[in-house]
Amino acid sequence: MRFTKYHALGNDYIVLNPADFPQWKDGPTVEQIRVICHRNFGVGSDGILWGPLPSQKSEFGLRIFNPDGSEAEKSGNGLRIFSRYLWDQRLVKSSKFTVETPGGHVQSEIKDDGKLITVAMGTVSFDSAKIPVAGPAREVVNEKLTILDRTFTFCAATIGNPHCVLPLDDISPDLAKRYGPEIETNALFPRRTNVQFLKVLNRNAIQIEIWERGAGYTLASGSSSSASAAVAHKLGLVDRSVTVNMPGGQIGIEIGEGFSITMTGSVNKVAEGTMHAELFAVKV
Repeated sequence: MRFTKYHALGNDYIVLNPADFPQWKDGPTVEQIRVICHRNFGVGSDGILWGPLPSQKSEFGLRIFNPDGSEAEKSGNGLRIFSRYLWDQRLVKSSKFTVETPGGHVQSEIKDDGKLITVAMGTVSFDSAKIPVAGPAREVVNEKLTILDRTFTFCAATIGNPHCVLPLDDISPDLAKRYGPEIETNALFPRRTNVQFLKVLNRNAIQIEIWERGAGYTLASGSSSSASAAVAHKLGLVDRSVTVNMPGGQIGIEIGEGFSITMTGSVNKVAEGTMHAELFAVKV
């Protein structure tokens, strides 16, 4: 049971190639995902990338699983990592190729022999029906949300997966850990949501703290960077070229017409090895 592990700015994923797991015809089960991702009982990661899979729209298909066993529609860091894996395994014939996830079709470009990767992430929408956000049809911009002892102003967006972005003057890991889980599961978000606490540094830079749906506090996120930069631009706070600063490092975002997003960030290989069958003797 072979695996390969990478991190993108401290956001780590395990890549499992379905060709190495013929016994898992429908992919890993929730129980298997939870134990593999567990930091004590398993290999440990922020998620699993299951691919390459067949795709009718792209050269490669990909499924993305969170540590709690749920499935994510899209992951920017996951897509960069998966692109690096395809490059390392020599499964791609050129530096540019396409990948399909449940959250949409993207184009990846390999740079610096896989250490730096650019992904055309698709288009950000603020449409409540697409995100989704409960209530009447609208653009979800500068709305109020009371969580525990505090009322926030937030914007919601999707780039194939849902995001709730909260612009603030001051942010911290503790803030994300306190309010993130409450916002993730709030009834306003029927499919739960990723949460970003956003501080604008200048016209070309923002800082975010992230609570990721199904994973918890996260050092970095590509889709969160995309959504946060798009929200900051929507509010008129930043220009079209934005550096997103996170605890794990920086991602570069370019915002095109119609809020199309191009993301550039690093990927590092961590390990490759074999999982033992005893791993699955424990349920978590």
